[in-house]
Amino acid sequence: MSDKRRRGPGGRPAPGSINLKNIDRKVLGRLLKFIGDGYKKEMILVTVSNVVAAVSSVSATMFLQRLIDECILPGISLGYESIEGKLLSIMGTMACIYLLGVIASFTQTRTMARVTQGTLKRFRDAMFDQMETLPVRYFDTHAHGDIMSTYTNDTDAIRQMIGQSIPNIIQSTLSVVSVFTMMMIYSIWLTLAVVGVLFLMVRITGKLGGQSAAFMMAQQKSLAKEEGFVEEMMQGQKVVKVFCHEQKNLEQFDELNEQLFHAGERANQIGNILMPILGNMGNLMYVLLAIIGGLLAVLKTPNLSLTGISTITIGVIVSFLSMSRSLSQTVGQVSMQISMIAMGLAGASRIFSLIDEKSEEDNGYVTLVNARVAEDGSIQESPTVTGKWAWRHTHRESGITEYKELRGDVVMENVDFGYVPEKQVLYDISLYAHPGQKIAFVGATGAGKTTITNLINRFYDIPDGKIRYDGINITKIKKPDLRRSLGVVLQEVNLFTGTVMENIRYGRLDATDDECIEAAKLANADDFIRRLPNGYDTLLTGNGASLSQGQRQLISIARAAVANPPVMILDEATSSIDTRTEALVQQGMDNLMRGRTVFVIAHRLSTVRNSDAIMVLDHGRIIERGTHDDLIAERGTYYQLYTGAFELE
Repeated sequence: MSDKRRRGPGGRPAPGSINLKNIDRKVLGRLLKFIGDGYKKEMILVTVSNVVAAVSSVSATMFLQRLIDECILPGISLGYESIEGKLLSIMGTMACIYLLGVIASFTQTRTMARVTQGTLKRFRDAMFDQMETLPVRYFDTHAHGDIMSTYTNDTDAIRQMIGQSIPNIIQSTLSVVSVFTMMMIYSIWLTLAVVGVLFLMVRITGKLGGQSAAFMMAQQKSLAKEEGFVEEMMQGQKVVKVFCHEQKNLEQFDELNEQLFHAGERANQIGNILMPILGNMGNLMYVLLAIIGGLLAVLKTPNLSLTGISTITIGVIVSFLSMSRSLSQTVGQVSMQISMIAMGLAGASRIFSLIDEKSEEDNGYVTLVNARVAEDGSIQESPTVTGKWAWRHTHRESGITEYKELRGDVVMENVDFGYVPEKQVLYDISLYAHPGQKIAFVGATGAGKTTITNLINRFYDIPDGKIRYDGINITKIKKPDLRRSLGVVLQEVNLFTGTVMENIRYGRLDATDDECIEAAKLANADDFIRRLPNGYDTLLTGNGASLSQGQRQLISIARAAVANPPVMILDEATSSIDTRTEALVQQGMDNLMRGRTVFVIAHRLSTVRNSDAIMVLDHGRIIERGTHDDLIAERGTYYQLYTGAFELE
């Protein structure tokens, strides 16, 4: 394998420049608010525990100075019997302080575990709740693997930030404040020496830590791209192998993996360099303080401190050395959190972007209700299931509520549409479908057939024209009610992990087992289902991978049948089914279509011969319309398609 192929042409990702000053404060503030909204009391407890832990650590150092100056040194010259009481008192006090610190640390750790996992749960709930409200357009324009990355990599980055970085930063800040206060109490001269070394350590941390953080963020983005590519290849593996595209895919993966490799390599290289540098600077500070403190003690130099301690004692020097070691370690710990915070904020930014995505707009106010026919023939709302449905239309101007029977009358008037403003797909589409009629769309791929059915579902809204359903503009109908009145059978079948019965019931969640079985019989699926290992209780996984394409389609048709809608949309439902299975499916579909308004998209023109009207589309326009016999008699495009003179593709 050549080095060029191994490294890929993508090069290294530009890391940019990042440090603590240009971390996105809005994202940080929003993240902290999100945590606080769910766990305000717990975060107060964590803060208090950190304060107790920091104070106990510094207090223990103070008692160490007293232990040396008031017990050990006097004990050497006067005998330990004379200071035995004081020694026990100081040691007992130190033990209590250490115990208090252990309890505080234990409380903080357990509480943060709850806060971290609880926050991640709330994030996942918020993301999934929002995702369910997003329009189809969002999923058409965003890689599914990239969306999945927000649930995995981004939430994991936040987990590390909340569970490790934030508590570490809080505890480190409190420790630094406590240690500096204690240092000033002991000796300002020695404190100034510490400040000089710490200034260099902070500058180095800001420089190297910022670079590491930038590469960490680049790694997060590269990982999302790579996962999206891997998921796409897994879904399309059959196509990859059919067209022998393995080598090209490997090269594309290597390019993405190379970017991820360099981002991760640089981030970890800089991070691994930073700790030894800071550790050695901490050692130098330790030696420097020992020399300066020893000189001040030997020369009896007047000391300068907040409490007026006149001279530096051995106990002060030992305590100072202990505090300086603690301080350098704290700075090192903080430096390691910069990149983790940057990664966490990058993940939070992506998660908030998903949460902030604009939900599918629904200004409809007409709803679908159970109905019954009164003795005077009027339609009235029923509190129980009657098998009859009606539109409840409360007019906004007058406030009068009227009920209109759900019949399945669909009319499109002068509809124009484009998925993006600069590229129009449909031009002046007008058609009608009376209740019980079968309307077929034929035409080449890209002619606009599926787009029309997507507009009836309101997966997309139209800029011009109108679509009326039972005389009501569909923009006035609430989307869930509109879609509940429409049954859809797609060419690409999606079955979910669960039993066959559960997949059929997906069409109507309150359907009984008997109703699901009747729907399966209607779709001609009952026979093969009963021959499965566990019949209707057979577990399906991997999108029904253990079933044939025809069997999966039959279950899909049964799923639509159990919903019992007045309008059906069949989008090339038999295009990928063998001839024998097609006969079964066609028979089931004929049963399903009886008495319903049906829109059929088909490549096999033999399946639309009995349609009440056939619409021939070309580049987003209806160029011919009529029955099969009428269009054959015209000897136009449909005639040439039907006789094989033209190909649909």
